[in-house]
Amino acid sequence: MTPVKSPEPVRAKPDAVCVAAVEPAREAAIAEAGAAQVGEHLGHLVEGERLVTHYFASTHPGYRGWRWAVTLTRASRAKTVTINEVVMLPGDDAVVAPEWVPWSERVQPGDLRPGDLFPTLPDDPRLEPGFTETADAPEDVLAVVEELGLGRERVLSPFGREEAAERWYAGDFGPAAAIAQAVPYKCHSCGYWIRLADSLGQAFGVCANEMAPGEARVVAYDYGCGAHSDATIDITEAPTPDHAFDTTGYDTLQLED
Repeated sequence: MTPVKSPEPVRAKPDAVCVAAVEPAREAAIAEAGAAQVGEHLGHLVEGERLVTHYFASTHPGYRGWRWAVTLTRASRAKTVTINEVVMLPGDDAVVAPEWVPWSERVQPGDLRPGDLFPTLPDDPRLEPGFTETADAPEDVLAVVEELGLGRERVLSPFGREEAAERWYAGDFGPAAAIAQAVPYKCHSCGYWIRLADSLGQAFGVCANEMAPGEARVVAYDYGCGAHSDATIDITEAPTPDHAFDTTGYDTLQLED
């Protein structure tokens, strides 16, 4: 059942006939939900001139803290009331569904699975129009376009580039990571570090060491780990002991004829 927010009280003179019409309101609630679902009278709320809502507790085990709201009114100079509506509303202690959030705001990094689509907005500030007018461009221009990856409808904007850089630098593969703080080696001097060809290459690259925690990931130039290419040590072979022979005993062999 969709919860409905209770209206704020209004300044109106309570109508004595509507306020006293508790039993007609209860009968309306019973007609809607059944006698077993309607509990004690919880009070009333003046909604307006000759407009009152009476509240009754809900005894349904699945709707604890909810209440039946019966709104009634009467015409001017009339002695009887008219039922306007009967609805169930949540009380202060009612269990209600969380506030609805659009799906585009619910999706978080890592939520996408094979077959899922997450379309970008037309006005996404992280993107800007790319260079696509290549139909009549000379061969040397096409070569540059292909090398720079410009033949796309949209490319990363300066805002998107800066946002990505800040996120990467502050992430698990930035200089503040615990593993980077524990070693003197930095990625910019590592033979396994592949600098990005984009302008982001001034601060980021990709790790190509399968033994490193950042392997196949974008790592900051001043990130570091113990799998640095300069982390070499001299390994000396352990001495081989001489063979030992037992000369204090003998074995009995059974020889066949």
